Amino acid sequence: MHTSKEYLQFNKSYYNYPSVPVSKPESNYTQQNAYTSPQYVSSSDEGSYSQNPNSNAHSQPYCTLESMTTNPNSHNSPSCYSVSSTGGSPLSQPESDNTNISYGSPNSVSCITITEDPNPSLDELQQKMRELESVICGPDFDAPEDYQKCQTGIPDLLTWMQLMGIPRGDLKQLLLHCAKAVEENDINLIGWIVPELRQMVSISGTPSQRLGAYLLEGLVAKLESSGSSIYKALKCKEPTGSDLMSYMHALYEACPYFKFGYLSANGAIAEAVKGADSVHIIDFQIAQGTQWLTLIQALAARPGGPPKIRITGIDDSQSAYARGGGLHLVGRRLAHVAATCSVPFEFHPLDMTGSEIRKEHLDIRHGDALAVNFAFQLHHMSDESVNTENHRDRLIRLIKSLNPTVVALAEQESNTNTAPFFQRFCETLDYYTAIFESVDVTMPREDKKRISVEQHCLARDIVNIIACEGEERVERHELYGKWRARFSMAGFRPCALSPLVNATIKMLLESYSPNYWLEEREGVLYLGWKHRPLVVSCAWR
Repeated sequence: MHTSKEYLQFNKSYYNYPSVPVSKPESNYTQQNAYTSPQYVSSSDEGSYSQNPNSNAHSQPYCTLESMTTNPNSHNSPSCYSVSSTGGSPLSQPESDNTNISYGSPNSVSCITITEDPNPSLDELQQKMRELESVICGPDFDAPEDYQKCQTGIPDLLTWMQLMGIPRGDLKQLLLHCAKAVEENDINLIGWIVPELRQMVSISGTPSQRLGAYLLEGLVAKLESSGSSIYKALKCKEPTGSDLMSYMHALYEACPYFKFGYLSANGAIAEAVKGADSVHIIDFQIAQGTQWLTLIQALAARPGGPPKIRITGIDDSQSAYARGGGLHLVGRRLAHVAATCSVPFEFHPLDMTGSEIRKEHLDIRHGDALAVNFAFQLHHMSDESVNTENHRDRLIRLIKSLNPTVVALAEQESNTNTAPFFQRFCETLDYYTAIFESVDVTMPREDKKRISVEQHCLARDIVNIIACEGEERVERHELYGKWRARFSMAGFRPCALSPLVNATIKMLLESYSPNYWLEEREGVLYLGWKHRPLVVSCAWR
C-alpha cells in the first residue's frame, strides 16, 4: 500500500516508541491522565461539534508506585492487581503456592496493593518497589530509562483501542483521537496512533484513505510546528504552470462547485445591471477570467444592445503561476471575446492582494453600474481574530462606501476561522470527506491526474487549515450566518437571487451525480453533497 509518504516527508524519528514491556500481556493498566473518547456529533447547520454524552470515557484514578506509600488502604479497591504472601517478601517467591495474583477488568483502574507489614522500613519499601517494577515491567526493566515506558500503563495500541471501543481499522475514529491527542500534546498516544494511521491511509485509495493521508500530514506538521514551512514548500514545489492549469481545470470540470459560484454571481450581476449603459465589474480574484466569458456573451445579446464593460481584475499568486504570466494575459483573452461579440471593453489590472486594495486603486467613475465579485476569495482575508487591521470587514466597508449596484458572494459553507483546533479538524474532516467523495465519482482512483489534482488543488488547503495558525493560516472559512452578520453591519441588504439563476443551476446539476443537491433559503442558494452543504451563493446591495 502506498501511504501518504509519497506526498510529504517529515522527520518522524521521535514517533518511534518501543512497546511497553510487561510480563503479563493480559493485564490492563490505565493512563494517569485518562483519555476521553472524542466522539462528536456534527451539526452541518452550525458548523460545530458537540460531545456525545454516551461516548466512552475512562476517568478512573491511576495508582503510581509513589502513591502506594501514601495510600496503605488501597488494597480495599475491588479492581486492584493484588499480591499477597504469608511471610517474607511476596515477590521474591514467585513460585510459591501462597502467592496470589489477580487481574482487574479492562475497564477498571489497575493499581497495586501489598498485604505486608503495616510499618515497613524505608529500605524494605525501596526493595519492594524494585521487585514490583520487575513484575510489572519485565525482568529487563532498566530504571530510570524504562520507567516512563512502564508508567504509560497500557501495553499496546490494540489494547488501548479495545479500551476505547474503537473497532480495528476505523480510520475516522483513529484520526479524531489523533487530533485530540495533538490538541492535548499527548506524545505517548500520538506515538502509538501515527504509525498505525500511516498503514491505513493511501493517496490512491478510497476517498477516506486519500483524505486521511493529507489530514495525517497536517497533524504531523502541526505537532512539529512546521505547518507554515510545509505550506510554503508546497507552493514552491508546484508543477509547471501549464500542468497546474490543467489540474485546476480538471477540478473545475469534475465538480460543479466553481461553476455554481460563477453562474449564480453572473446571474445576480446580469439582473442588477440590466438597462445600464456602462458596467464596471471589480473581481477580487479574477484567476483566469473564465467567469466573465459567459457574462460578456450574455450582455452582448441584451435587447437594445450591449453596455460598455470595464473589468478591474485583482490577481493572486497561484493563478499568476498557472497562467505563466501577468494579468495582461487575462485582459487580452477577455478583450478578444468582447471584440467577437461587438462589446465595448476595457480591462484594468491590479497586481496586488485584496488586503492591499484601497479606494484610490479602483478608478470609480460616476455613472457606472458597479458590480463587485467575491468568488471564493473573501475567506482569505484576515479578520479581527488575526490582527487589528481586520481586512475582511475593512474590505466589506470599503465596497459599501462605493455604493455598488450589487455585490456577489460565493464561499465554502464551512467553519474553520475561529473554531478551536479539534472542532476545526472535525469540520475539515466532514467537509472534505464530501469533496473527496464527489471527486471519486468522476475521476477514477487509479487516474494519476486525479492524484495530482487532489495534491495540488486540495491538499495544500487542508494542510493550511490543520497545521497553521495566526496570519499563516489563510484558509479561514465562515458559515453564511457569519457573512450575513458582517455584510449587515456594514450597511448592506440581502438581494434575493432570481428564479432564473436557480433554474440555470438545476440544469447544470443534471449532468452531475444525483448526490448533489440545490436548495434555496430566503433568496440564498446552497449547493451540497449528500448530507453536507458545501458552497453558498448570495447577493447584496
